[in-house]
Amino acid sequence: MAHRASASETSGMAIERLRAIFDEDADLYARARPGYPEELIRDLSATASLGPGSRVLELGPGTGQATAALLDLGVHVTAIELGANLARVLERDLGSERLDVAVSSFEDWTLPREPFDGVVAFTSWHWIDPAIRTLKAAASLSHGGALATVTTTHVRGGTAEFFDAVQGCYERWDPATPPGLRTVPADEIPADRDEVDDSALFSPAIRRRYERDVRYTTAEYVALLSTYSGHRALPTESRNGLLACIANLIDSDHQGSITKRYLYELRVAHRTSEPVDAPGGEARRRLSD
Repeated sequence: MAHRASASETSGMAIERLRAIFDEDADLYARARPGYPEELIRDLSATASLGPGSRVLELGPGTGQATAALLDLGVHVTAIELGANLARVLERDLGSERLDVAVSSFEDWTLPREPFDGVVAFTSWHWIDPAIRTLKAAASLSHGGALATVTTTHVRGGTAEFFDAVQGCYERWDPATPPGLRTVPADEIPADRDEVDDSALFSPAIRRRYERDVRYTTAEYVALLSTYSGHRALPTESRNGLLACIANLIDSDHQGSITKRYLYELRVAHRTSEPVDAPGGEARRRLSD
């Protein structure tokens, strides 16, 4: 997407700071962030064979944008959330005997002895260290268990003219923004590939794509942007100026509401029987230290 995040989000700022910044206002995150398409959840259940009684490890659940749908499948969810405030809101809003929440990064979390039937990461996989995540996910799974990742991209569609014009706000208030950015149609977005796709620990992935339009009022869209890490990382004056500029554009040119088109990509890869080895010893023990 052209302006899907301010340029600060991709400017080389320390990832540790950015991935922790979501925790600053967990209640806003819970109110503003959208959930996921029902069709995606149904396909996840079918392709990953997850249903009543399944044990699922969810990485970076936030305040439960996907967790609620997982619980509706009848699974038991162990949620690993880096942010203590996000974890608190998750437990408050979705408290269930089938939900366990741990405050930790996945990198530092100690694996339990019993493996999981599924490991899922909704718009969070990219925040986890690539040197650890695939090995540790594989070590978390039973043979035949599924790793499911979901990416979310802002694509061409919805109120396209707004998203073209709003680049002026970004270029004014976040000078690191490349000039002339535009959203791209969904069919021009390549498949999201990483080390999982080349790993012998997982079978070739199944991929599914979904597009959805979400309408936002001015206040709702400003609230949503206020949960994005790159926007929150801007200096206060720049952030306030940017959000005011965006709000004014929606109110003056679009009668107080706009529509944003999202592309979701579901990737499901099943654990093979390949042993999880790592230099210096057996990986499951190493990754649990």
